[in-house]
Amino acid sequence: MAKSYLTVAKIGEGFYKEKGSKFLGFAIPCKDENEVKRLIEQFRKENSGACHVCSAFKLGNDGKHYRASDDGEPNNSAGQPILGQINSFGITQVLVAVARYYGGTKLGVGGLINAYRTAAKLALEDAGIVEEEITDCVKISCTYEQMPLIMKEIKINNLQVLSQNLDLNCELEISINQEQTTSFTSFLDFQKIKHNVN
Repeated sequence: MAKSYLTVAKIGEGFYKEKGSKFLGFAIPCKDENEVKRLIEQFRKENSGACHVCSAFKLGNDGKHYRASDDGEPNNSAGQPILGQINSFGITQVLVAVARYYGGTKLGVGGLINAYRTAAKLALEDAGIVEEEITDCVKISCTYEQMPLIMKEIKINNLQVLSQNLDLNCELEISINQEQTTSFTSFLDFQKIKHNVN
C-alpha cells in the first residue's frame, strides 16, 4: 500500500503564445471536487475575456478520480492534453486550468493540443512537485479526564491536532500517518475513548 503521493508544491503559472492566441495555465493544489468547481469559477471570473477555460483534475491518494474538460474546444484538443501532463508528472490532488484568449487565427486541432499541453506543462514546472504522506483524520470525542492521556499520546507520536473543541465534551481532530493509525486507534479503544477515522 502506498505511503505517499506526489502533488504540486504551490500554485504555478505558465504562459504560451501561438499565432496571436494566448494561453494562460495555472496548476493549483486541491483536495476535493467542490474545491475544483470553486477554483474553476474563480479562474473564469479572473479571465472573463477568455474564450475558453479548459481544465483537468486528478484527485485521491491513488489518483483514480479524474476528469478533463474541453470547454467548447474540439473534442480531446484541450482537456486530454492537460490531463496528459498531469499524468506525465505522476501527480494527484491537483487542478490544471488553461484560459485561451483568441488571437484571430485558427490553430487547428494539432495546434490546440500543442498549446494546451505546453501551457499546462509550464504551469506544472513552475508549481514544483512535492511528496506528501498519506494521512488519516481521526475524530475523537472524550471527557476532560481523558484529555491528558490523549494529549500525552499525541505528543509521544508527534501527531498534528487539526482542530479542538473544549465545550461540554472534548472533541479533537488529529492528522495521523496511515502507518500509525492502527496503533493509535487501538490505544483509544483500550481507553474506551470514542473515535472514528476518515
